[in-house]
Amino acid sequence: MPKQVVIPINQHFGAPNKALVSVGDRVRRGQVIADGMAPGPMTVPVHASISGVVKKIEPRPQSNNSEGFCVVIEADLSAAQEEDLFMPPLDPFTCAKEEAFRRIREAGIVGMGGAGFPAHVKLSPPPNKKIDIVIANAAECEPYLTTDEAVISEKPGVLVKGVAIVMKVLGVNRAIIGMEDNRASLIPIIEKEVSQLNYPGDIKVGLCRTLYPQGGEKMLITALTGREVPSGGLPMDAGCVVSNAGTLVAIAEAFTLGKPLIDRELTVSGGACKTPKNIRVPVGTILTDLPKEFIDIDYERLKKVIFGGPMMGTAVPAPDAPIQKNTSGIILMTQEEISVHEERVCIRCGRCIRNCAMRLSPVVVNIALNAGDLDEAVNTGLLDCIECGSCSYVCPASIKLTQRFRAGKQALRNLQQLTKEAQETARKAAEAKAAPFQPAPPSS
Repeated sequence: MPKQVVIPINQHFGAPNKALVSVGDRVRRGQVIADGMAPGPMTVPVHASISGVVKKIEPRPQSNNSEGFCVVIEADLSAAQEEDLFMPPLDPFTCAKEEAFRRIREAGIVGMGGAGFPAHVKLSPPPNKKIDIVIANAAECEPYLTTDEAVISEKPGVLVKGVAIVMKVLGVNRAIIGMEDNRASLIPIIEKEVSQLNYPGDIKVGLCRTLYPQGGEKMLITALTGREVPSGGLPMDAGCVVSNAGTLVAIAEAFTLGKPLIDRELTVSGGACKTPKNIRVPVGTILTDLPKEFIDIDYERLKKVIFGGPMMGTAVPAPDAPIQKNTSGIILMTQEEISVHEERVCIRCGRCIRNCAMRLSPVVVNIALNAGDLDEAVNTGLLDCIECGSCSYVCPASIKLTQRFRAGKQALRNLQQLTKEAQETARKAAEAKAAPFQPAPPSS
């Protein structure tokens, strides 16, 4: 248990949260400390991951290289003896569907594979989208990361129960736990737990090749079912819901223990880490605050820090950003592990096209972005890019294609937000113009 945690109040994809506590408040582990600023489905609450006292609420650097408001909680040994403020257990197989969705949201569960998408929203597809397969994504294919394998080895029964809960919520009777074939040793463990659960649905283990980026949900759907997600579509357009193994474990614990998502399992590795391992820490923990006996960092050799995996993760200036719900790993890399080259002019070699997992033409998308033509970038596949990094990895000109595509998507989101604001302004102006004239009251 760390001496303090720095908990970002926004750790999900969607509408922003606001802090519900003030400096000086005493909080208990599991207490809600932030929730949506406005009612709506695209928010999830954030909980205190340790018991203690709120010392600060201020902007802090985060793992996405931006600043965001964080609640800083200092551990209180006396408060640590108090009982955790969890929710009462809830039977997922007998409760109402609405009650199950409410529990998943109140537990603050988001996609733990990296996206941070609210789990209760993903599990609520539109009525016109028929879902018939649930896929548990345990195919972590990025180098260094092994946290899903560790979680499955330690909590196979909890994972299987999480799969069954999602099947029950969606009304689906078929599920596949997808893994790469180098994890075949886990199959007997999982199958034993499936037989002991006695759930009426069909839960199988599906193996796919150990090949990057097999862990991407669109890749995994095709590898396990033969179906393809259409361009611009989502897994539900292929009749599937894909959920990360860690997310499913968190869902099961939210029902059986009443526990919100306040702990995070992750891999800490890389050549500059003297003690590489999978760890479980409270959300908001800062890696450099952990004892040297637990995580020993070779700062003399440390040249690059990545939150996430080396292909899809984000490089940060230092390892002192707080660990979030969607932090799957922290990679501490040496000079020998990194390759930094100055960008050169594209030579139109086509390697990015041959290596694109989504069968796009990254060079064409990049030309559109360089020209500032977002419409053309979208038409040539910008939104279909899964940001796997393969194009950047093979580019002989060292063009940072993936980073440019991320920036292009953000520019598109900013433009759409401006459009919404402009529409709202026009609507209010029209309403004001149409409103009947009200004479001012006489002055006294």
